[in-house]
Amino acid sequence: MLKIIGKFFKILGVLIILATLTVGSFFAVRTYKNTKSVNSYRSDVQKLADQAGVGDFTDTILGIMYTESKGKGTDLMQSSESAYGSRGKIDTQQESIESGVKHFAESYQQAQAAGCDLNTAIQAYNFGTKYIQYVQKNGGKNTVELAEEYSRDVLSPGYGNDQQATYRYMQLQSVLYNGGYLYQNGGNMFYAEIVQMNRRFIMLYQRFSNG
Repeated sequence: MLKIIGKFFKILGVLIILATLTVGSFFAVRTYKNTKSVNSYRSDVQKLADQAGVGDFTDTILGIMYTESKGKGTDLMQSSESAYGSRGKIDTQQESIESGVKHFAESYQQAQAAGCDLNTAIQAYNFGTKYIQYVQKNGGKNTVELAEEYSRDVLSPGYGNDQQATYRYMQLQSVLYNGGYLYQNGGNMFYAEIVQMNRRFIMLYQRFSNG
């Protein structure tokens, strides 16, 4: 009986390892394809970022693109709302990149002027630039805890979610932090962390592609 149980657990262990490798391979391949797609826009982003005075943050901007669209579709930077105040107004990828770079540059410059960190500027890309003043009044450094406060107490109620209603959001950062949820109409409080993770994917791809 003990031999049978031992054999069962060995088989189970092998199956778990195979499943883990399969899932890991799937995510690795998907990440590689998405990163390659986003990196194909590097020259356009670099040029516009240089013109806007944020050329040193090209990888960060590409990380934003990865987060927003994974390099697919027309509105690559999901910048229609920042440019026009509503979704679906961007007609070309070029316009999306131009608007997205402009939005990031404005967020970065305002964050610098307010004495806030880079992650504040990144988070403001998702929350809006009023978030910068909120961070300035609360220590000058973006954290998930501070972003959650702003999402829950300012942004979400401002768009009608007075009951602090949430919805499932199953990303690594959210699962580890709160089990996986966001506040309805409250933006993404994990945005800066996710962009920074995707920026690292972009940099890793660029390093290996350059040999």
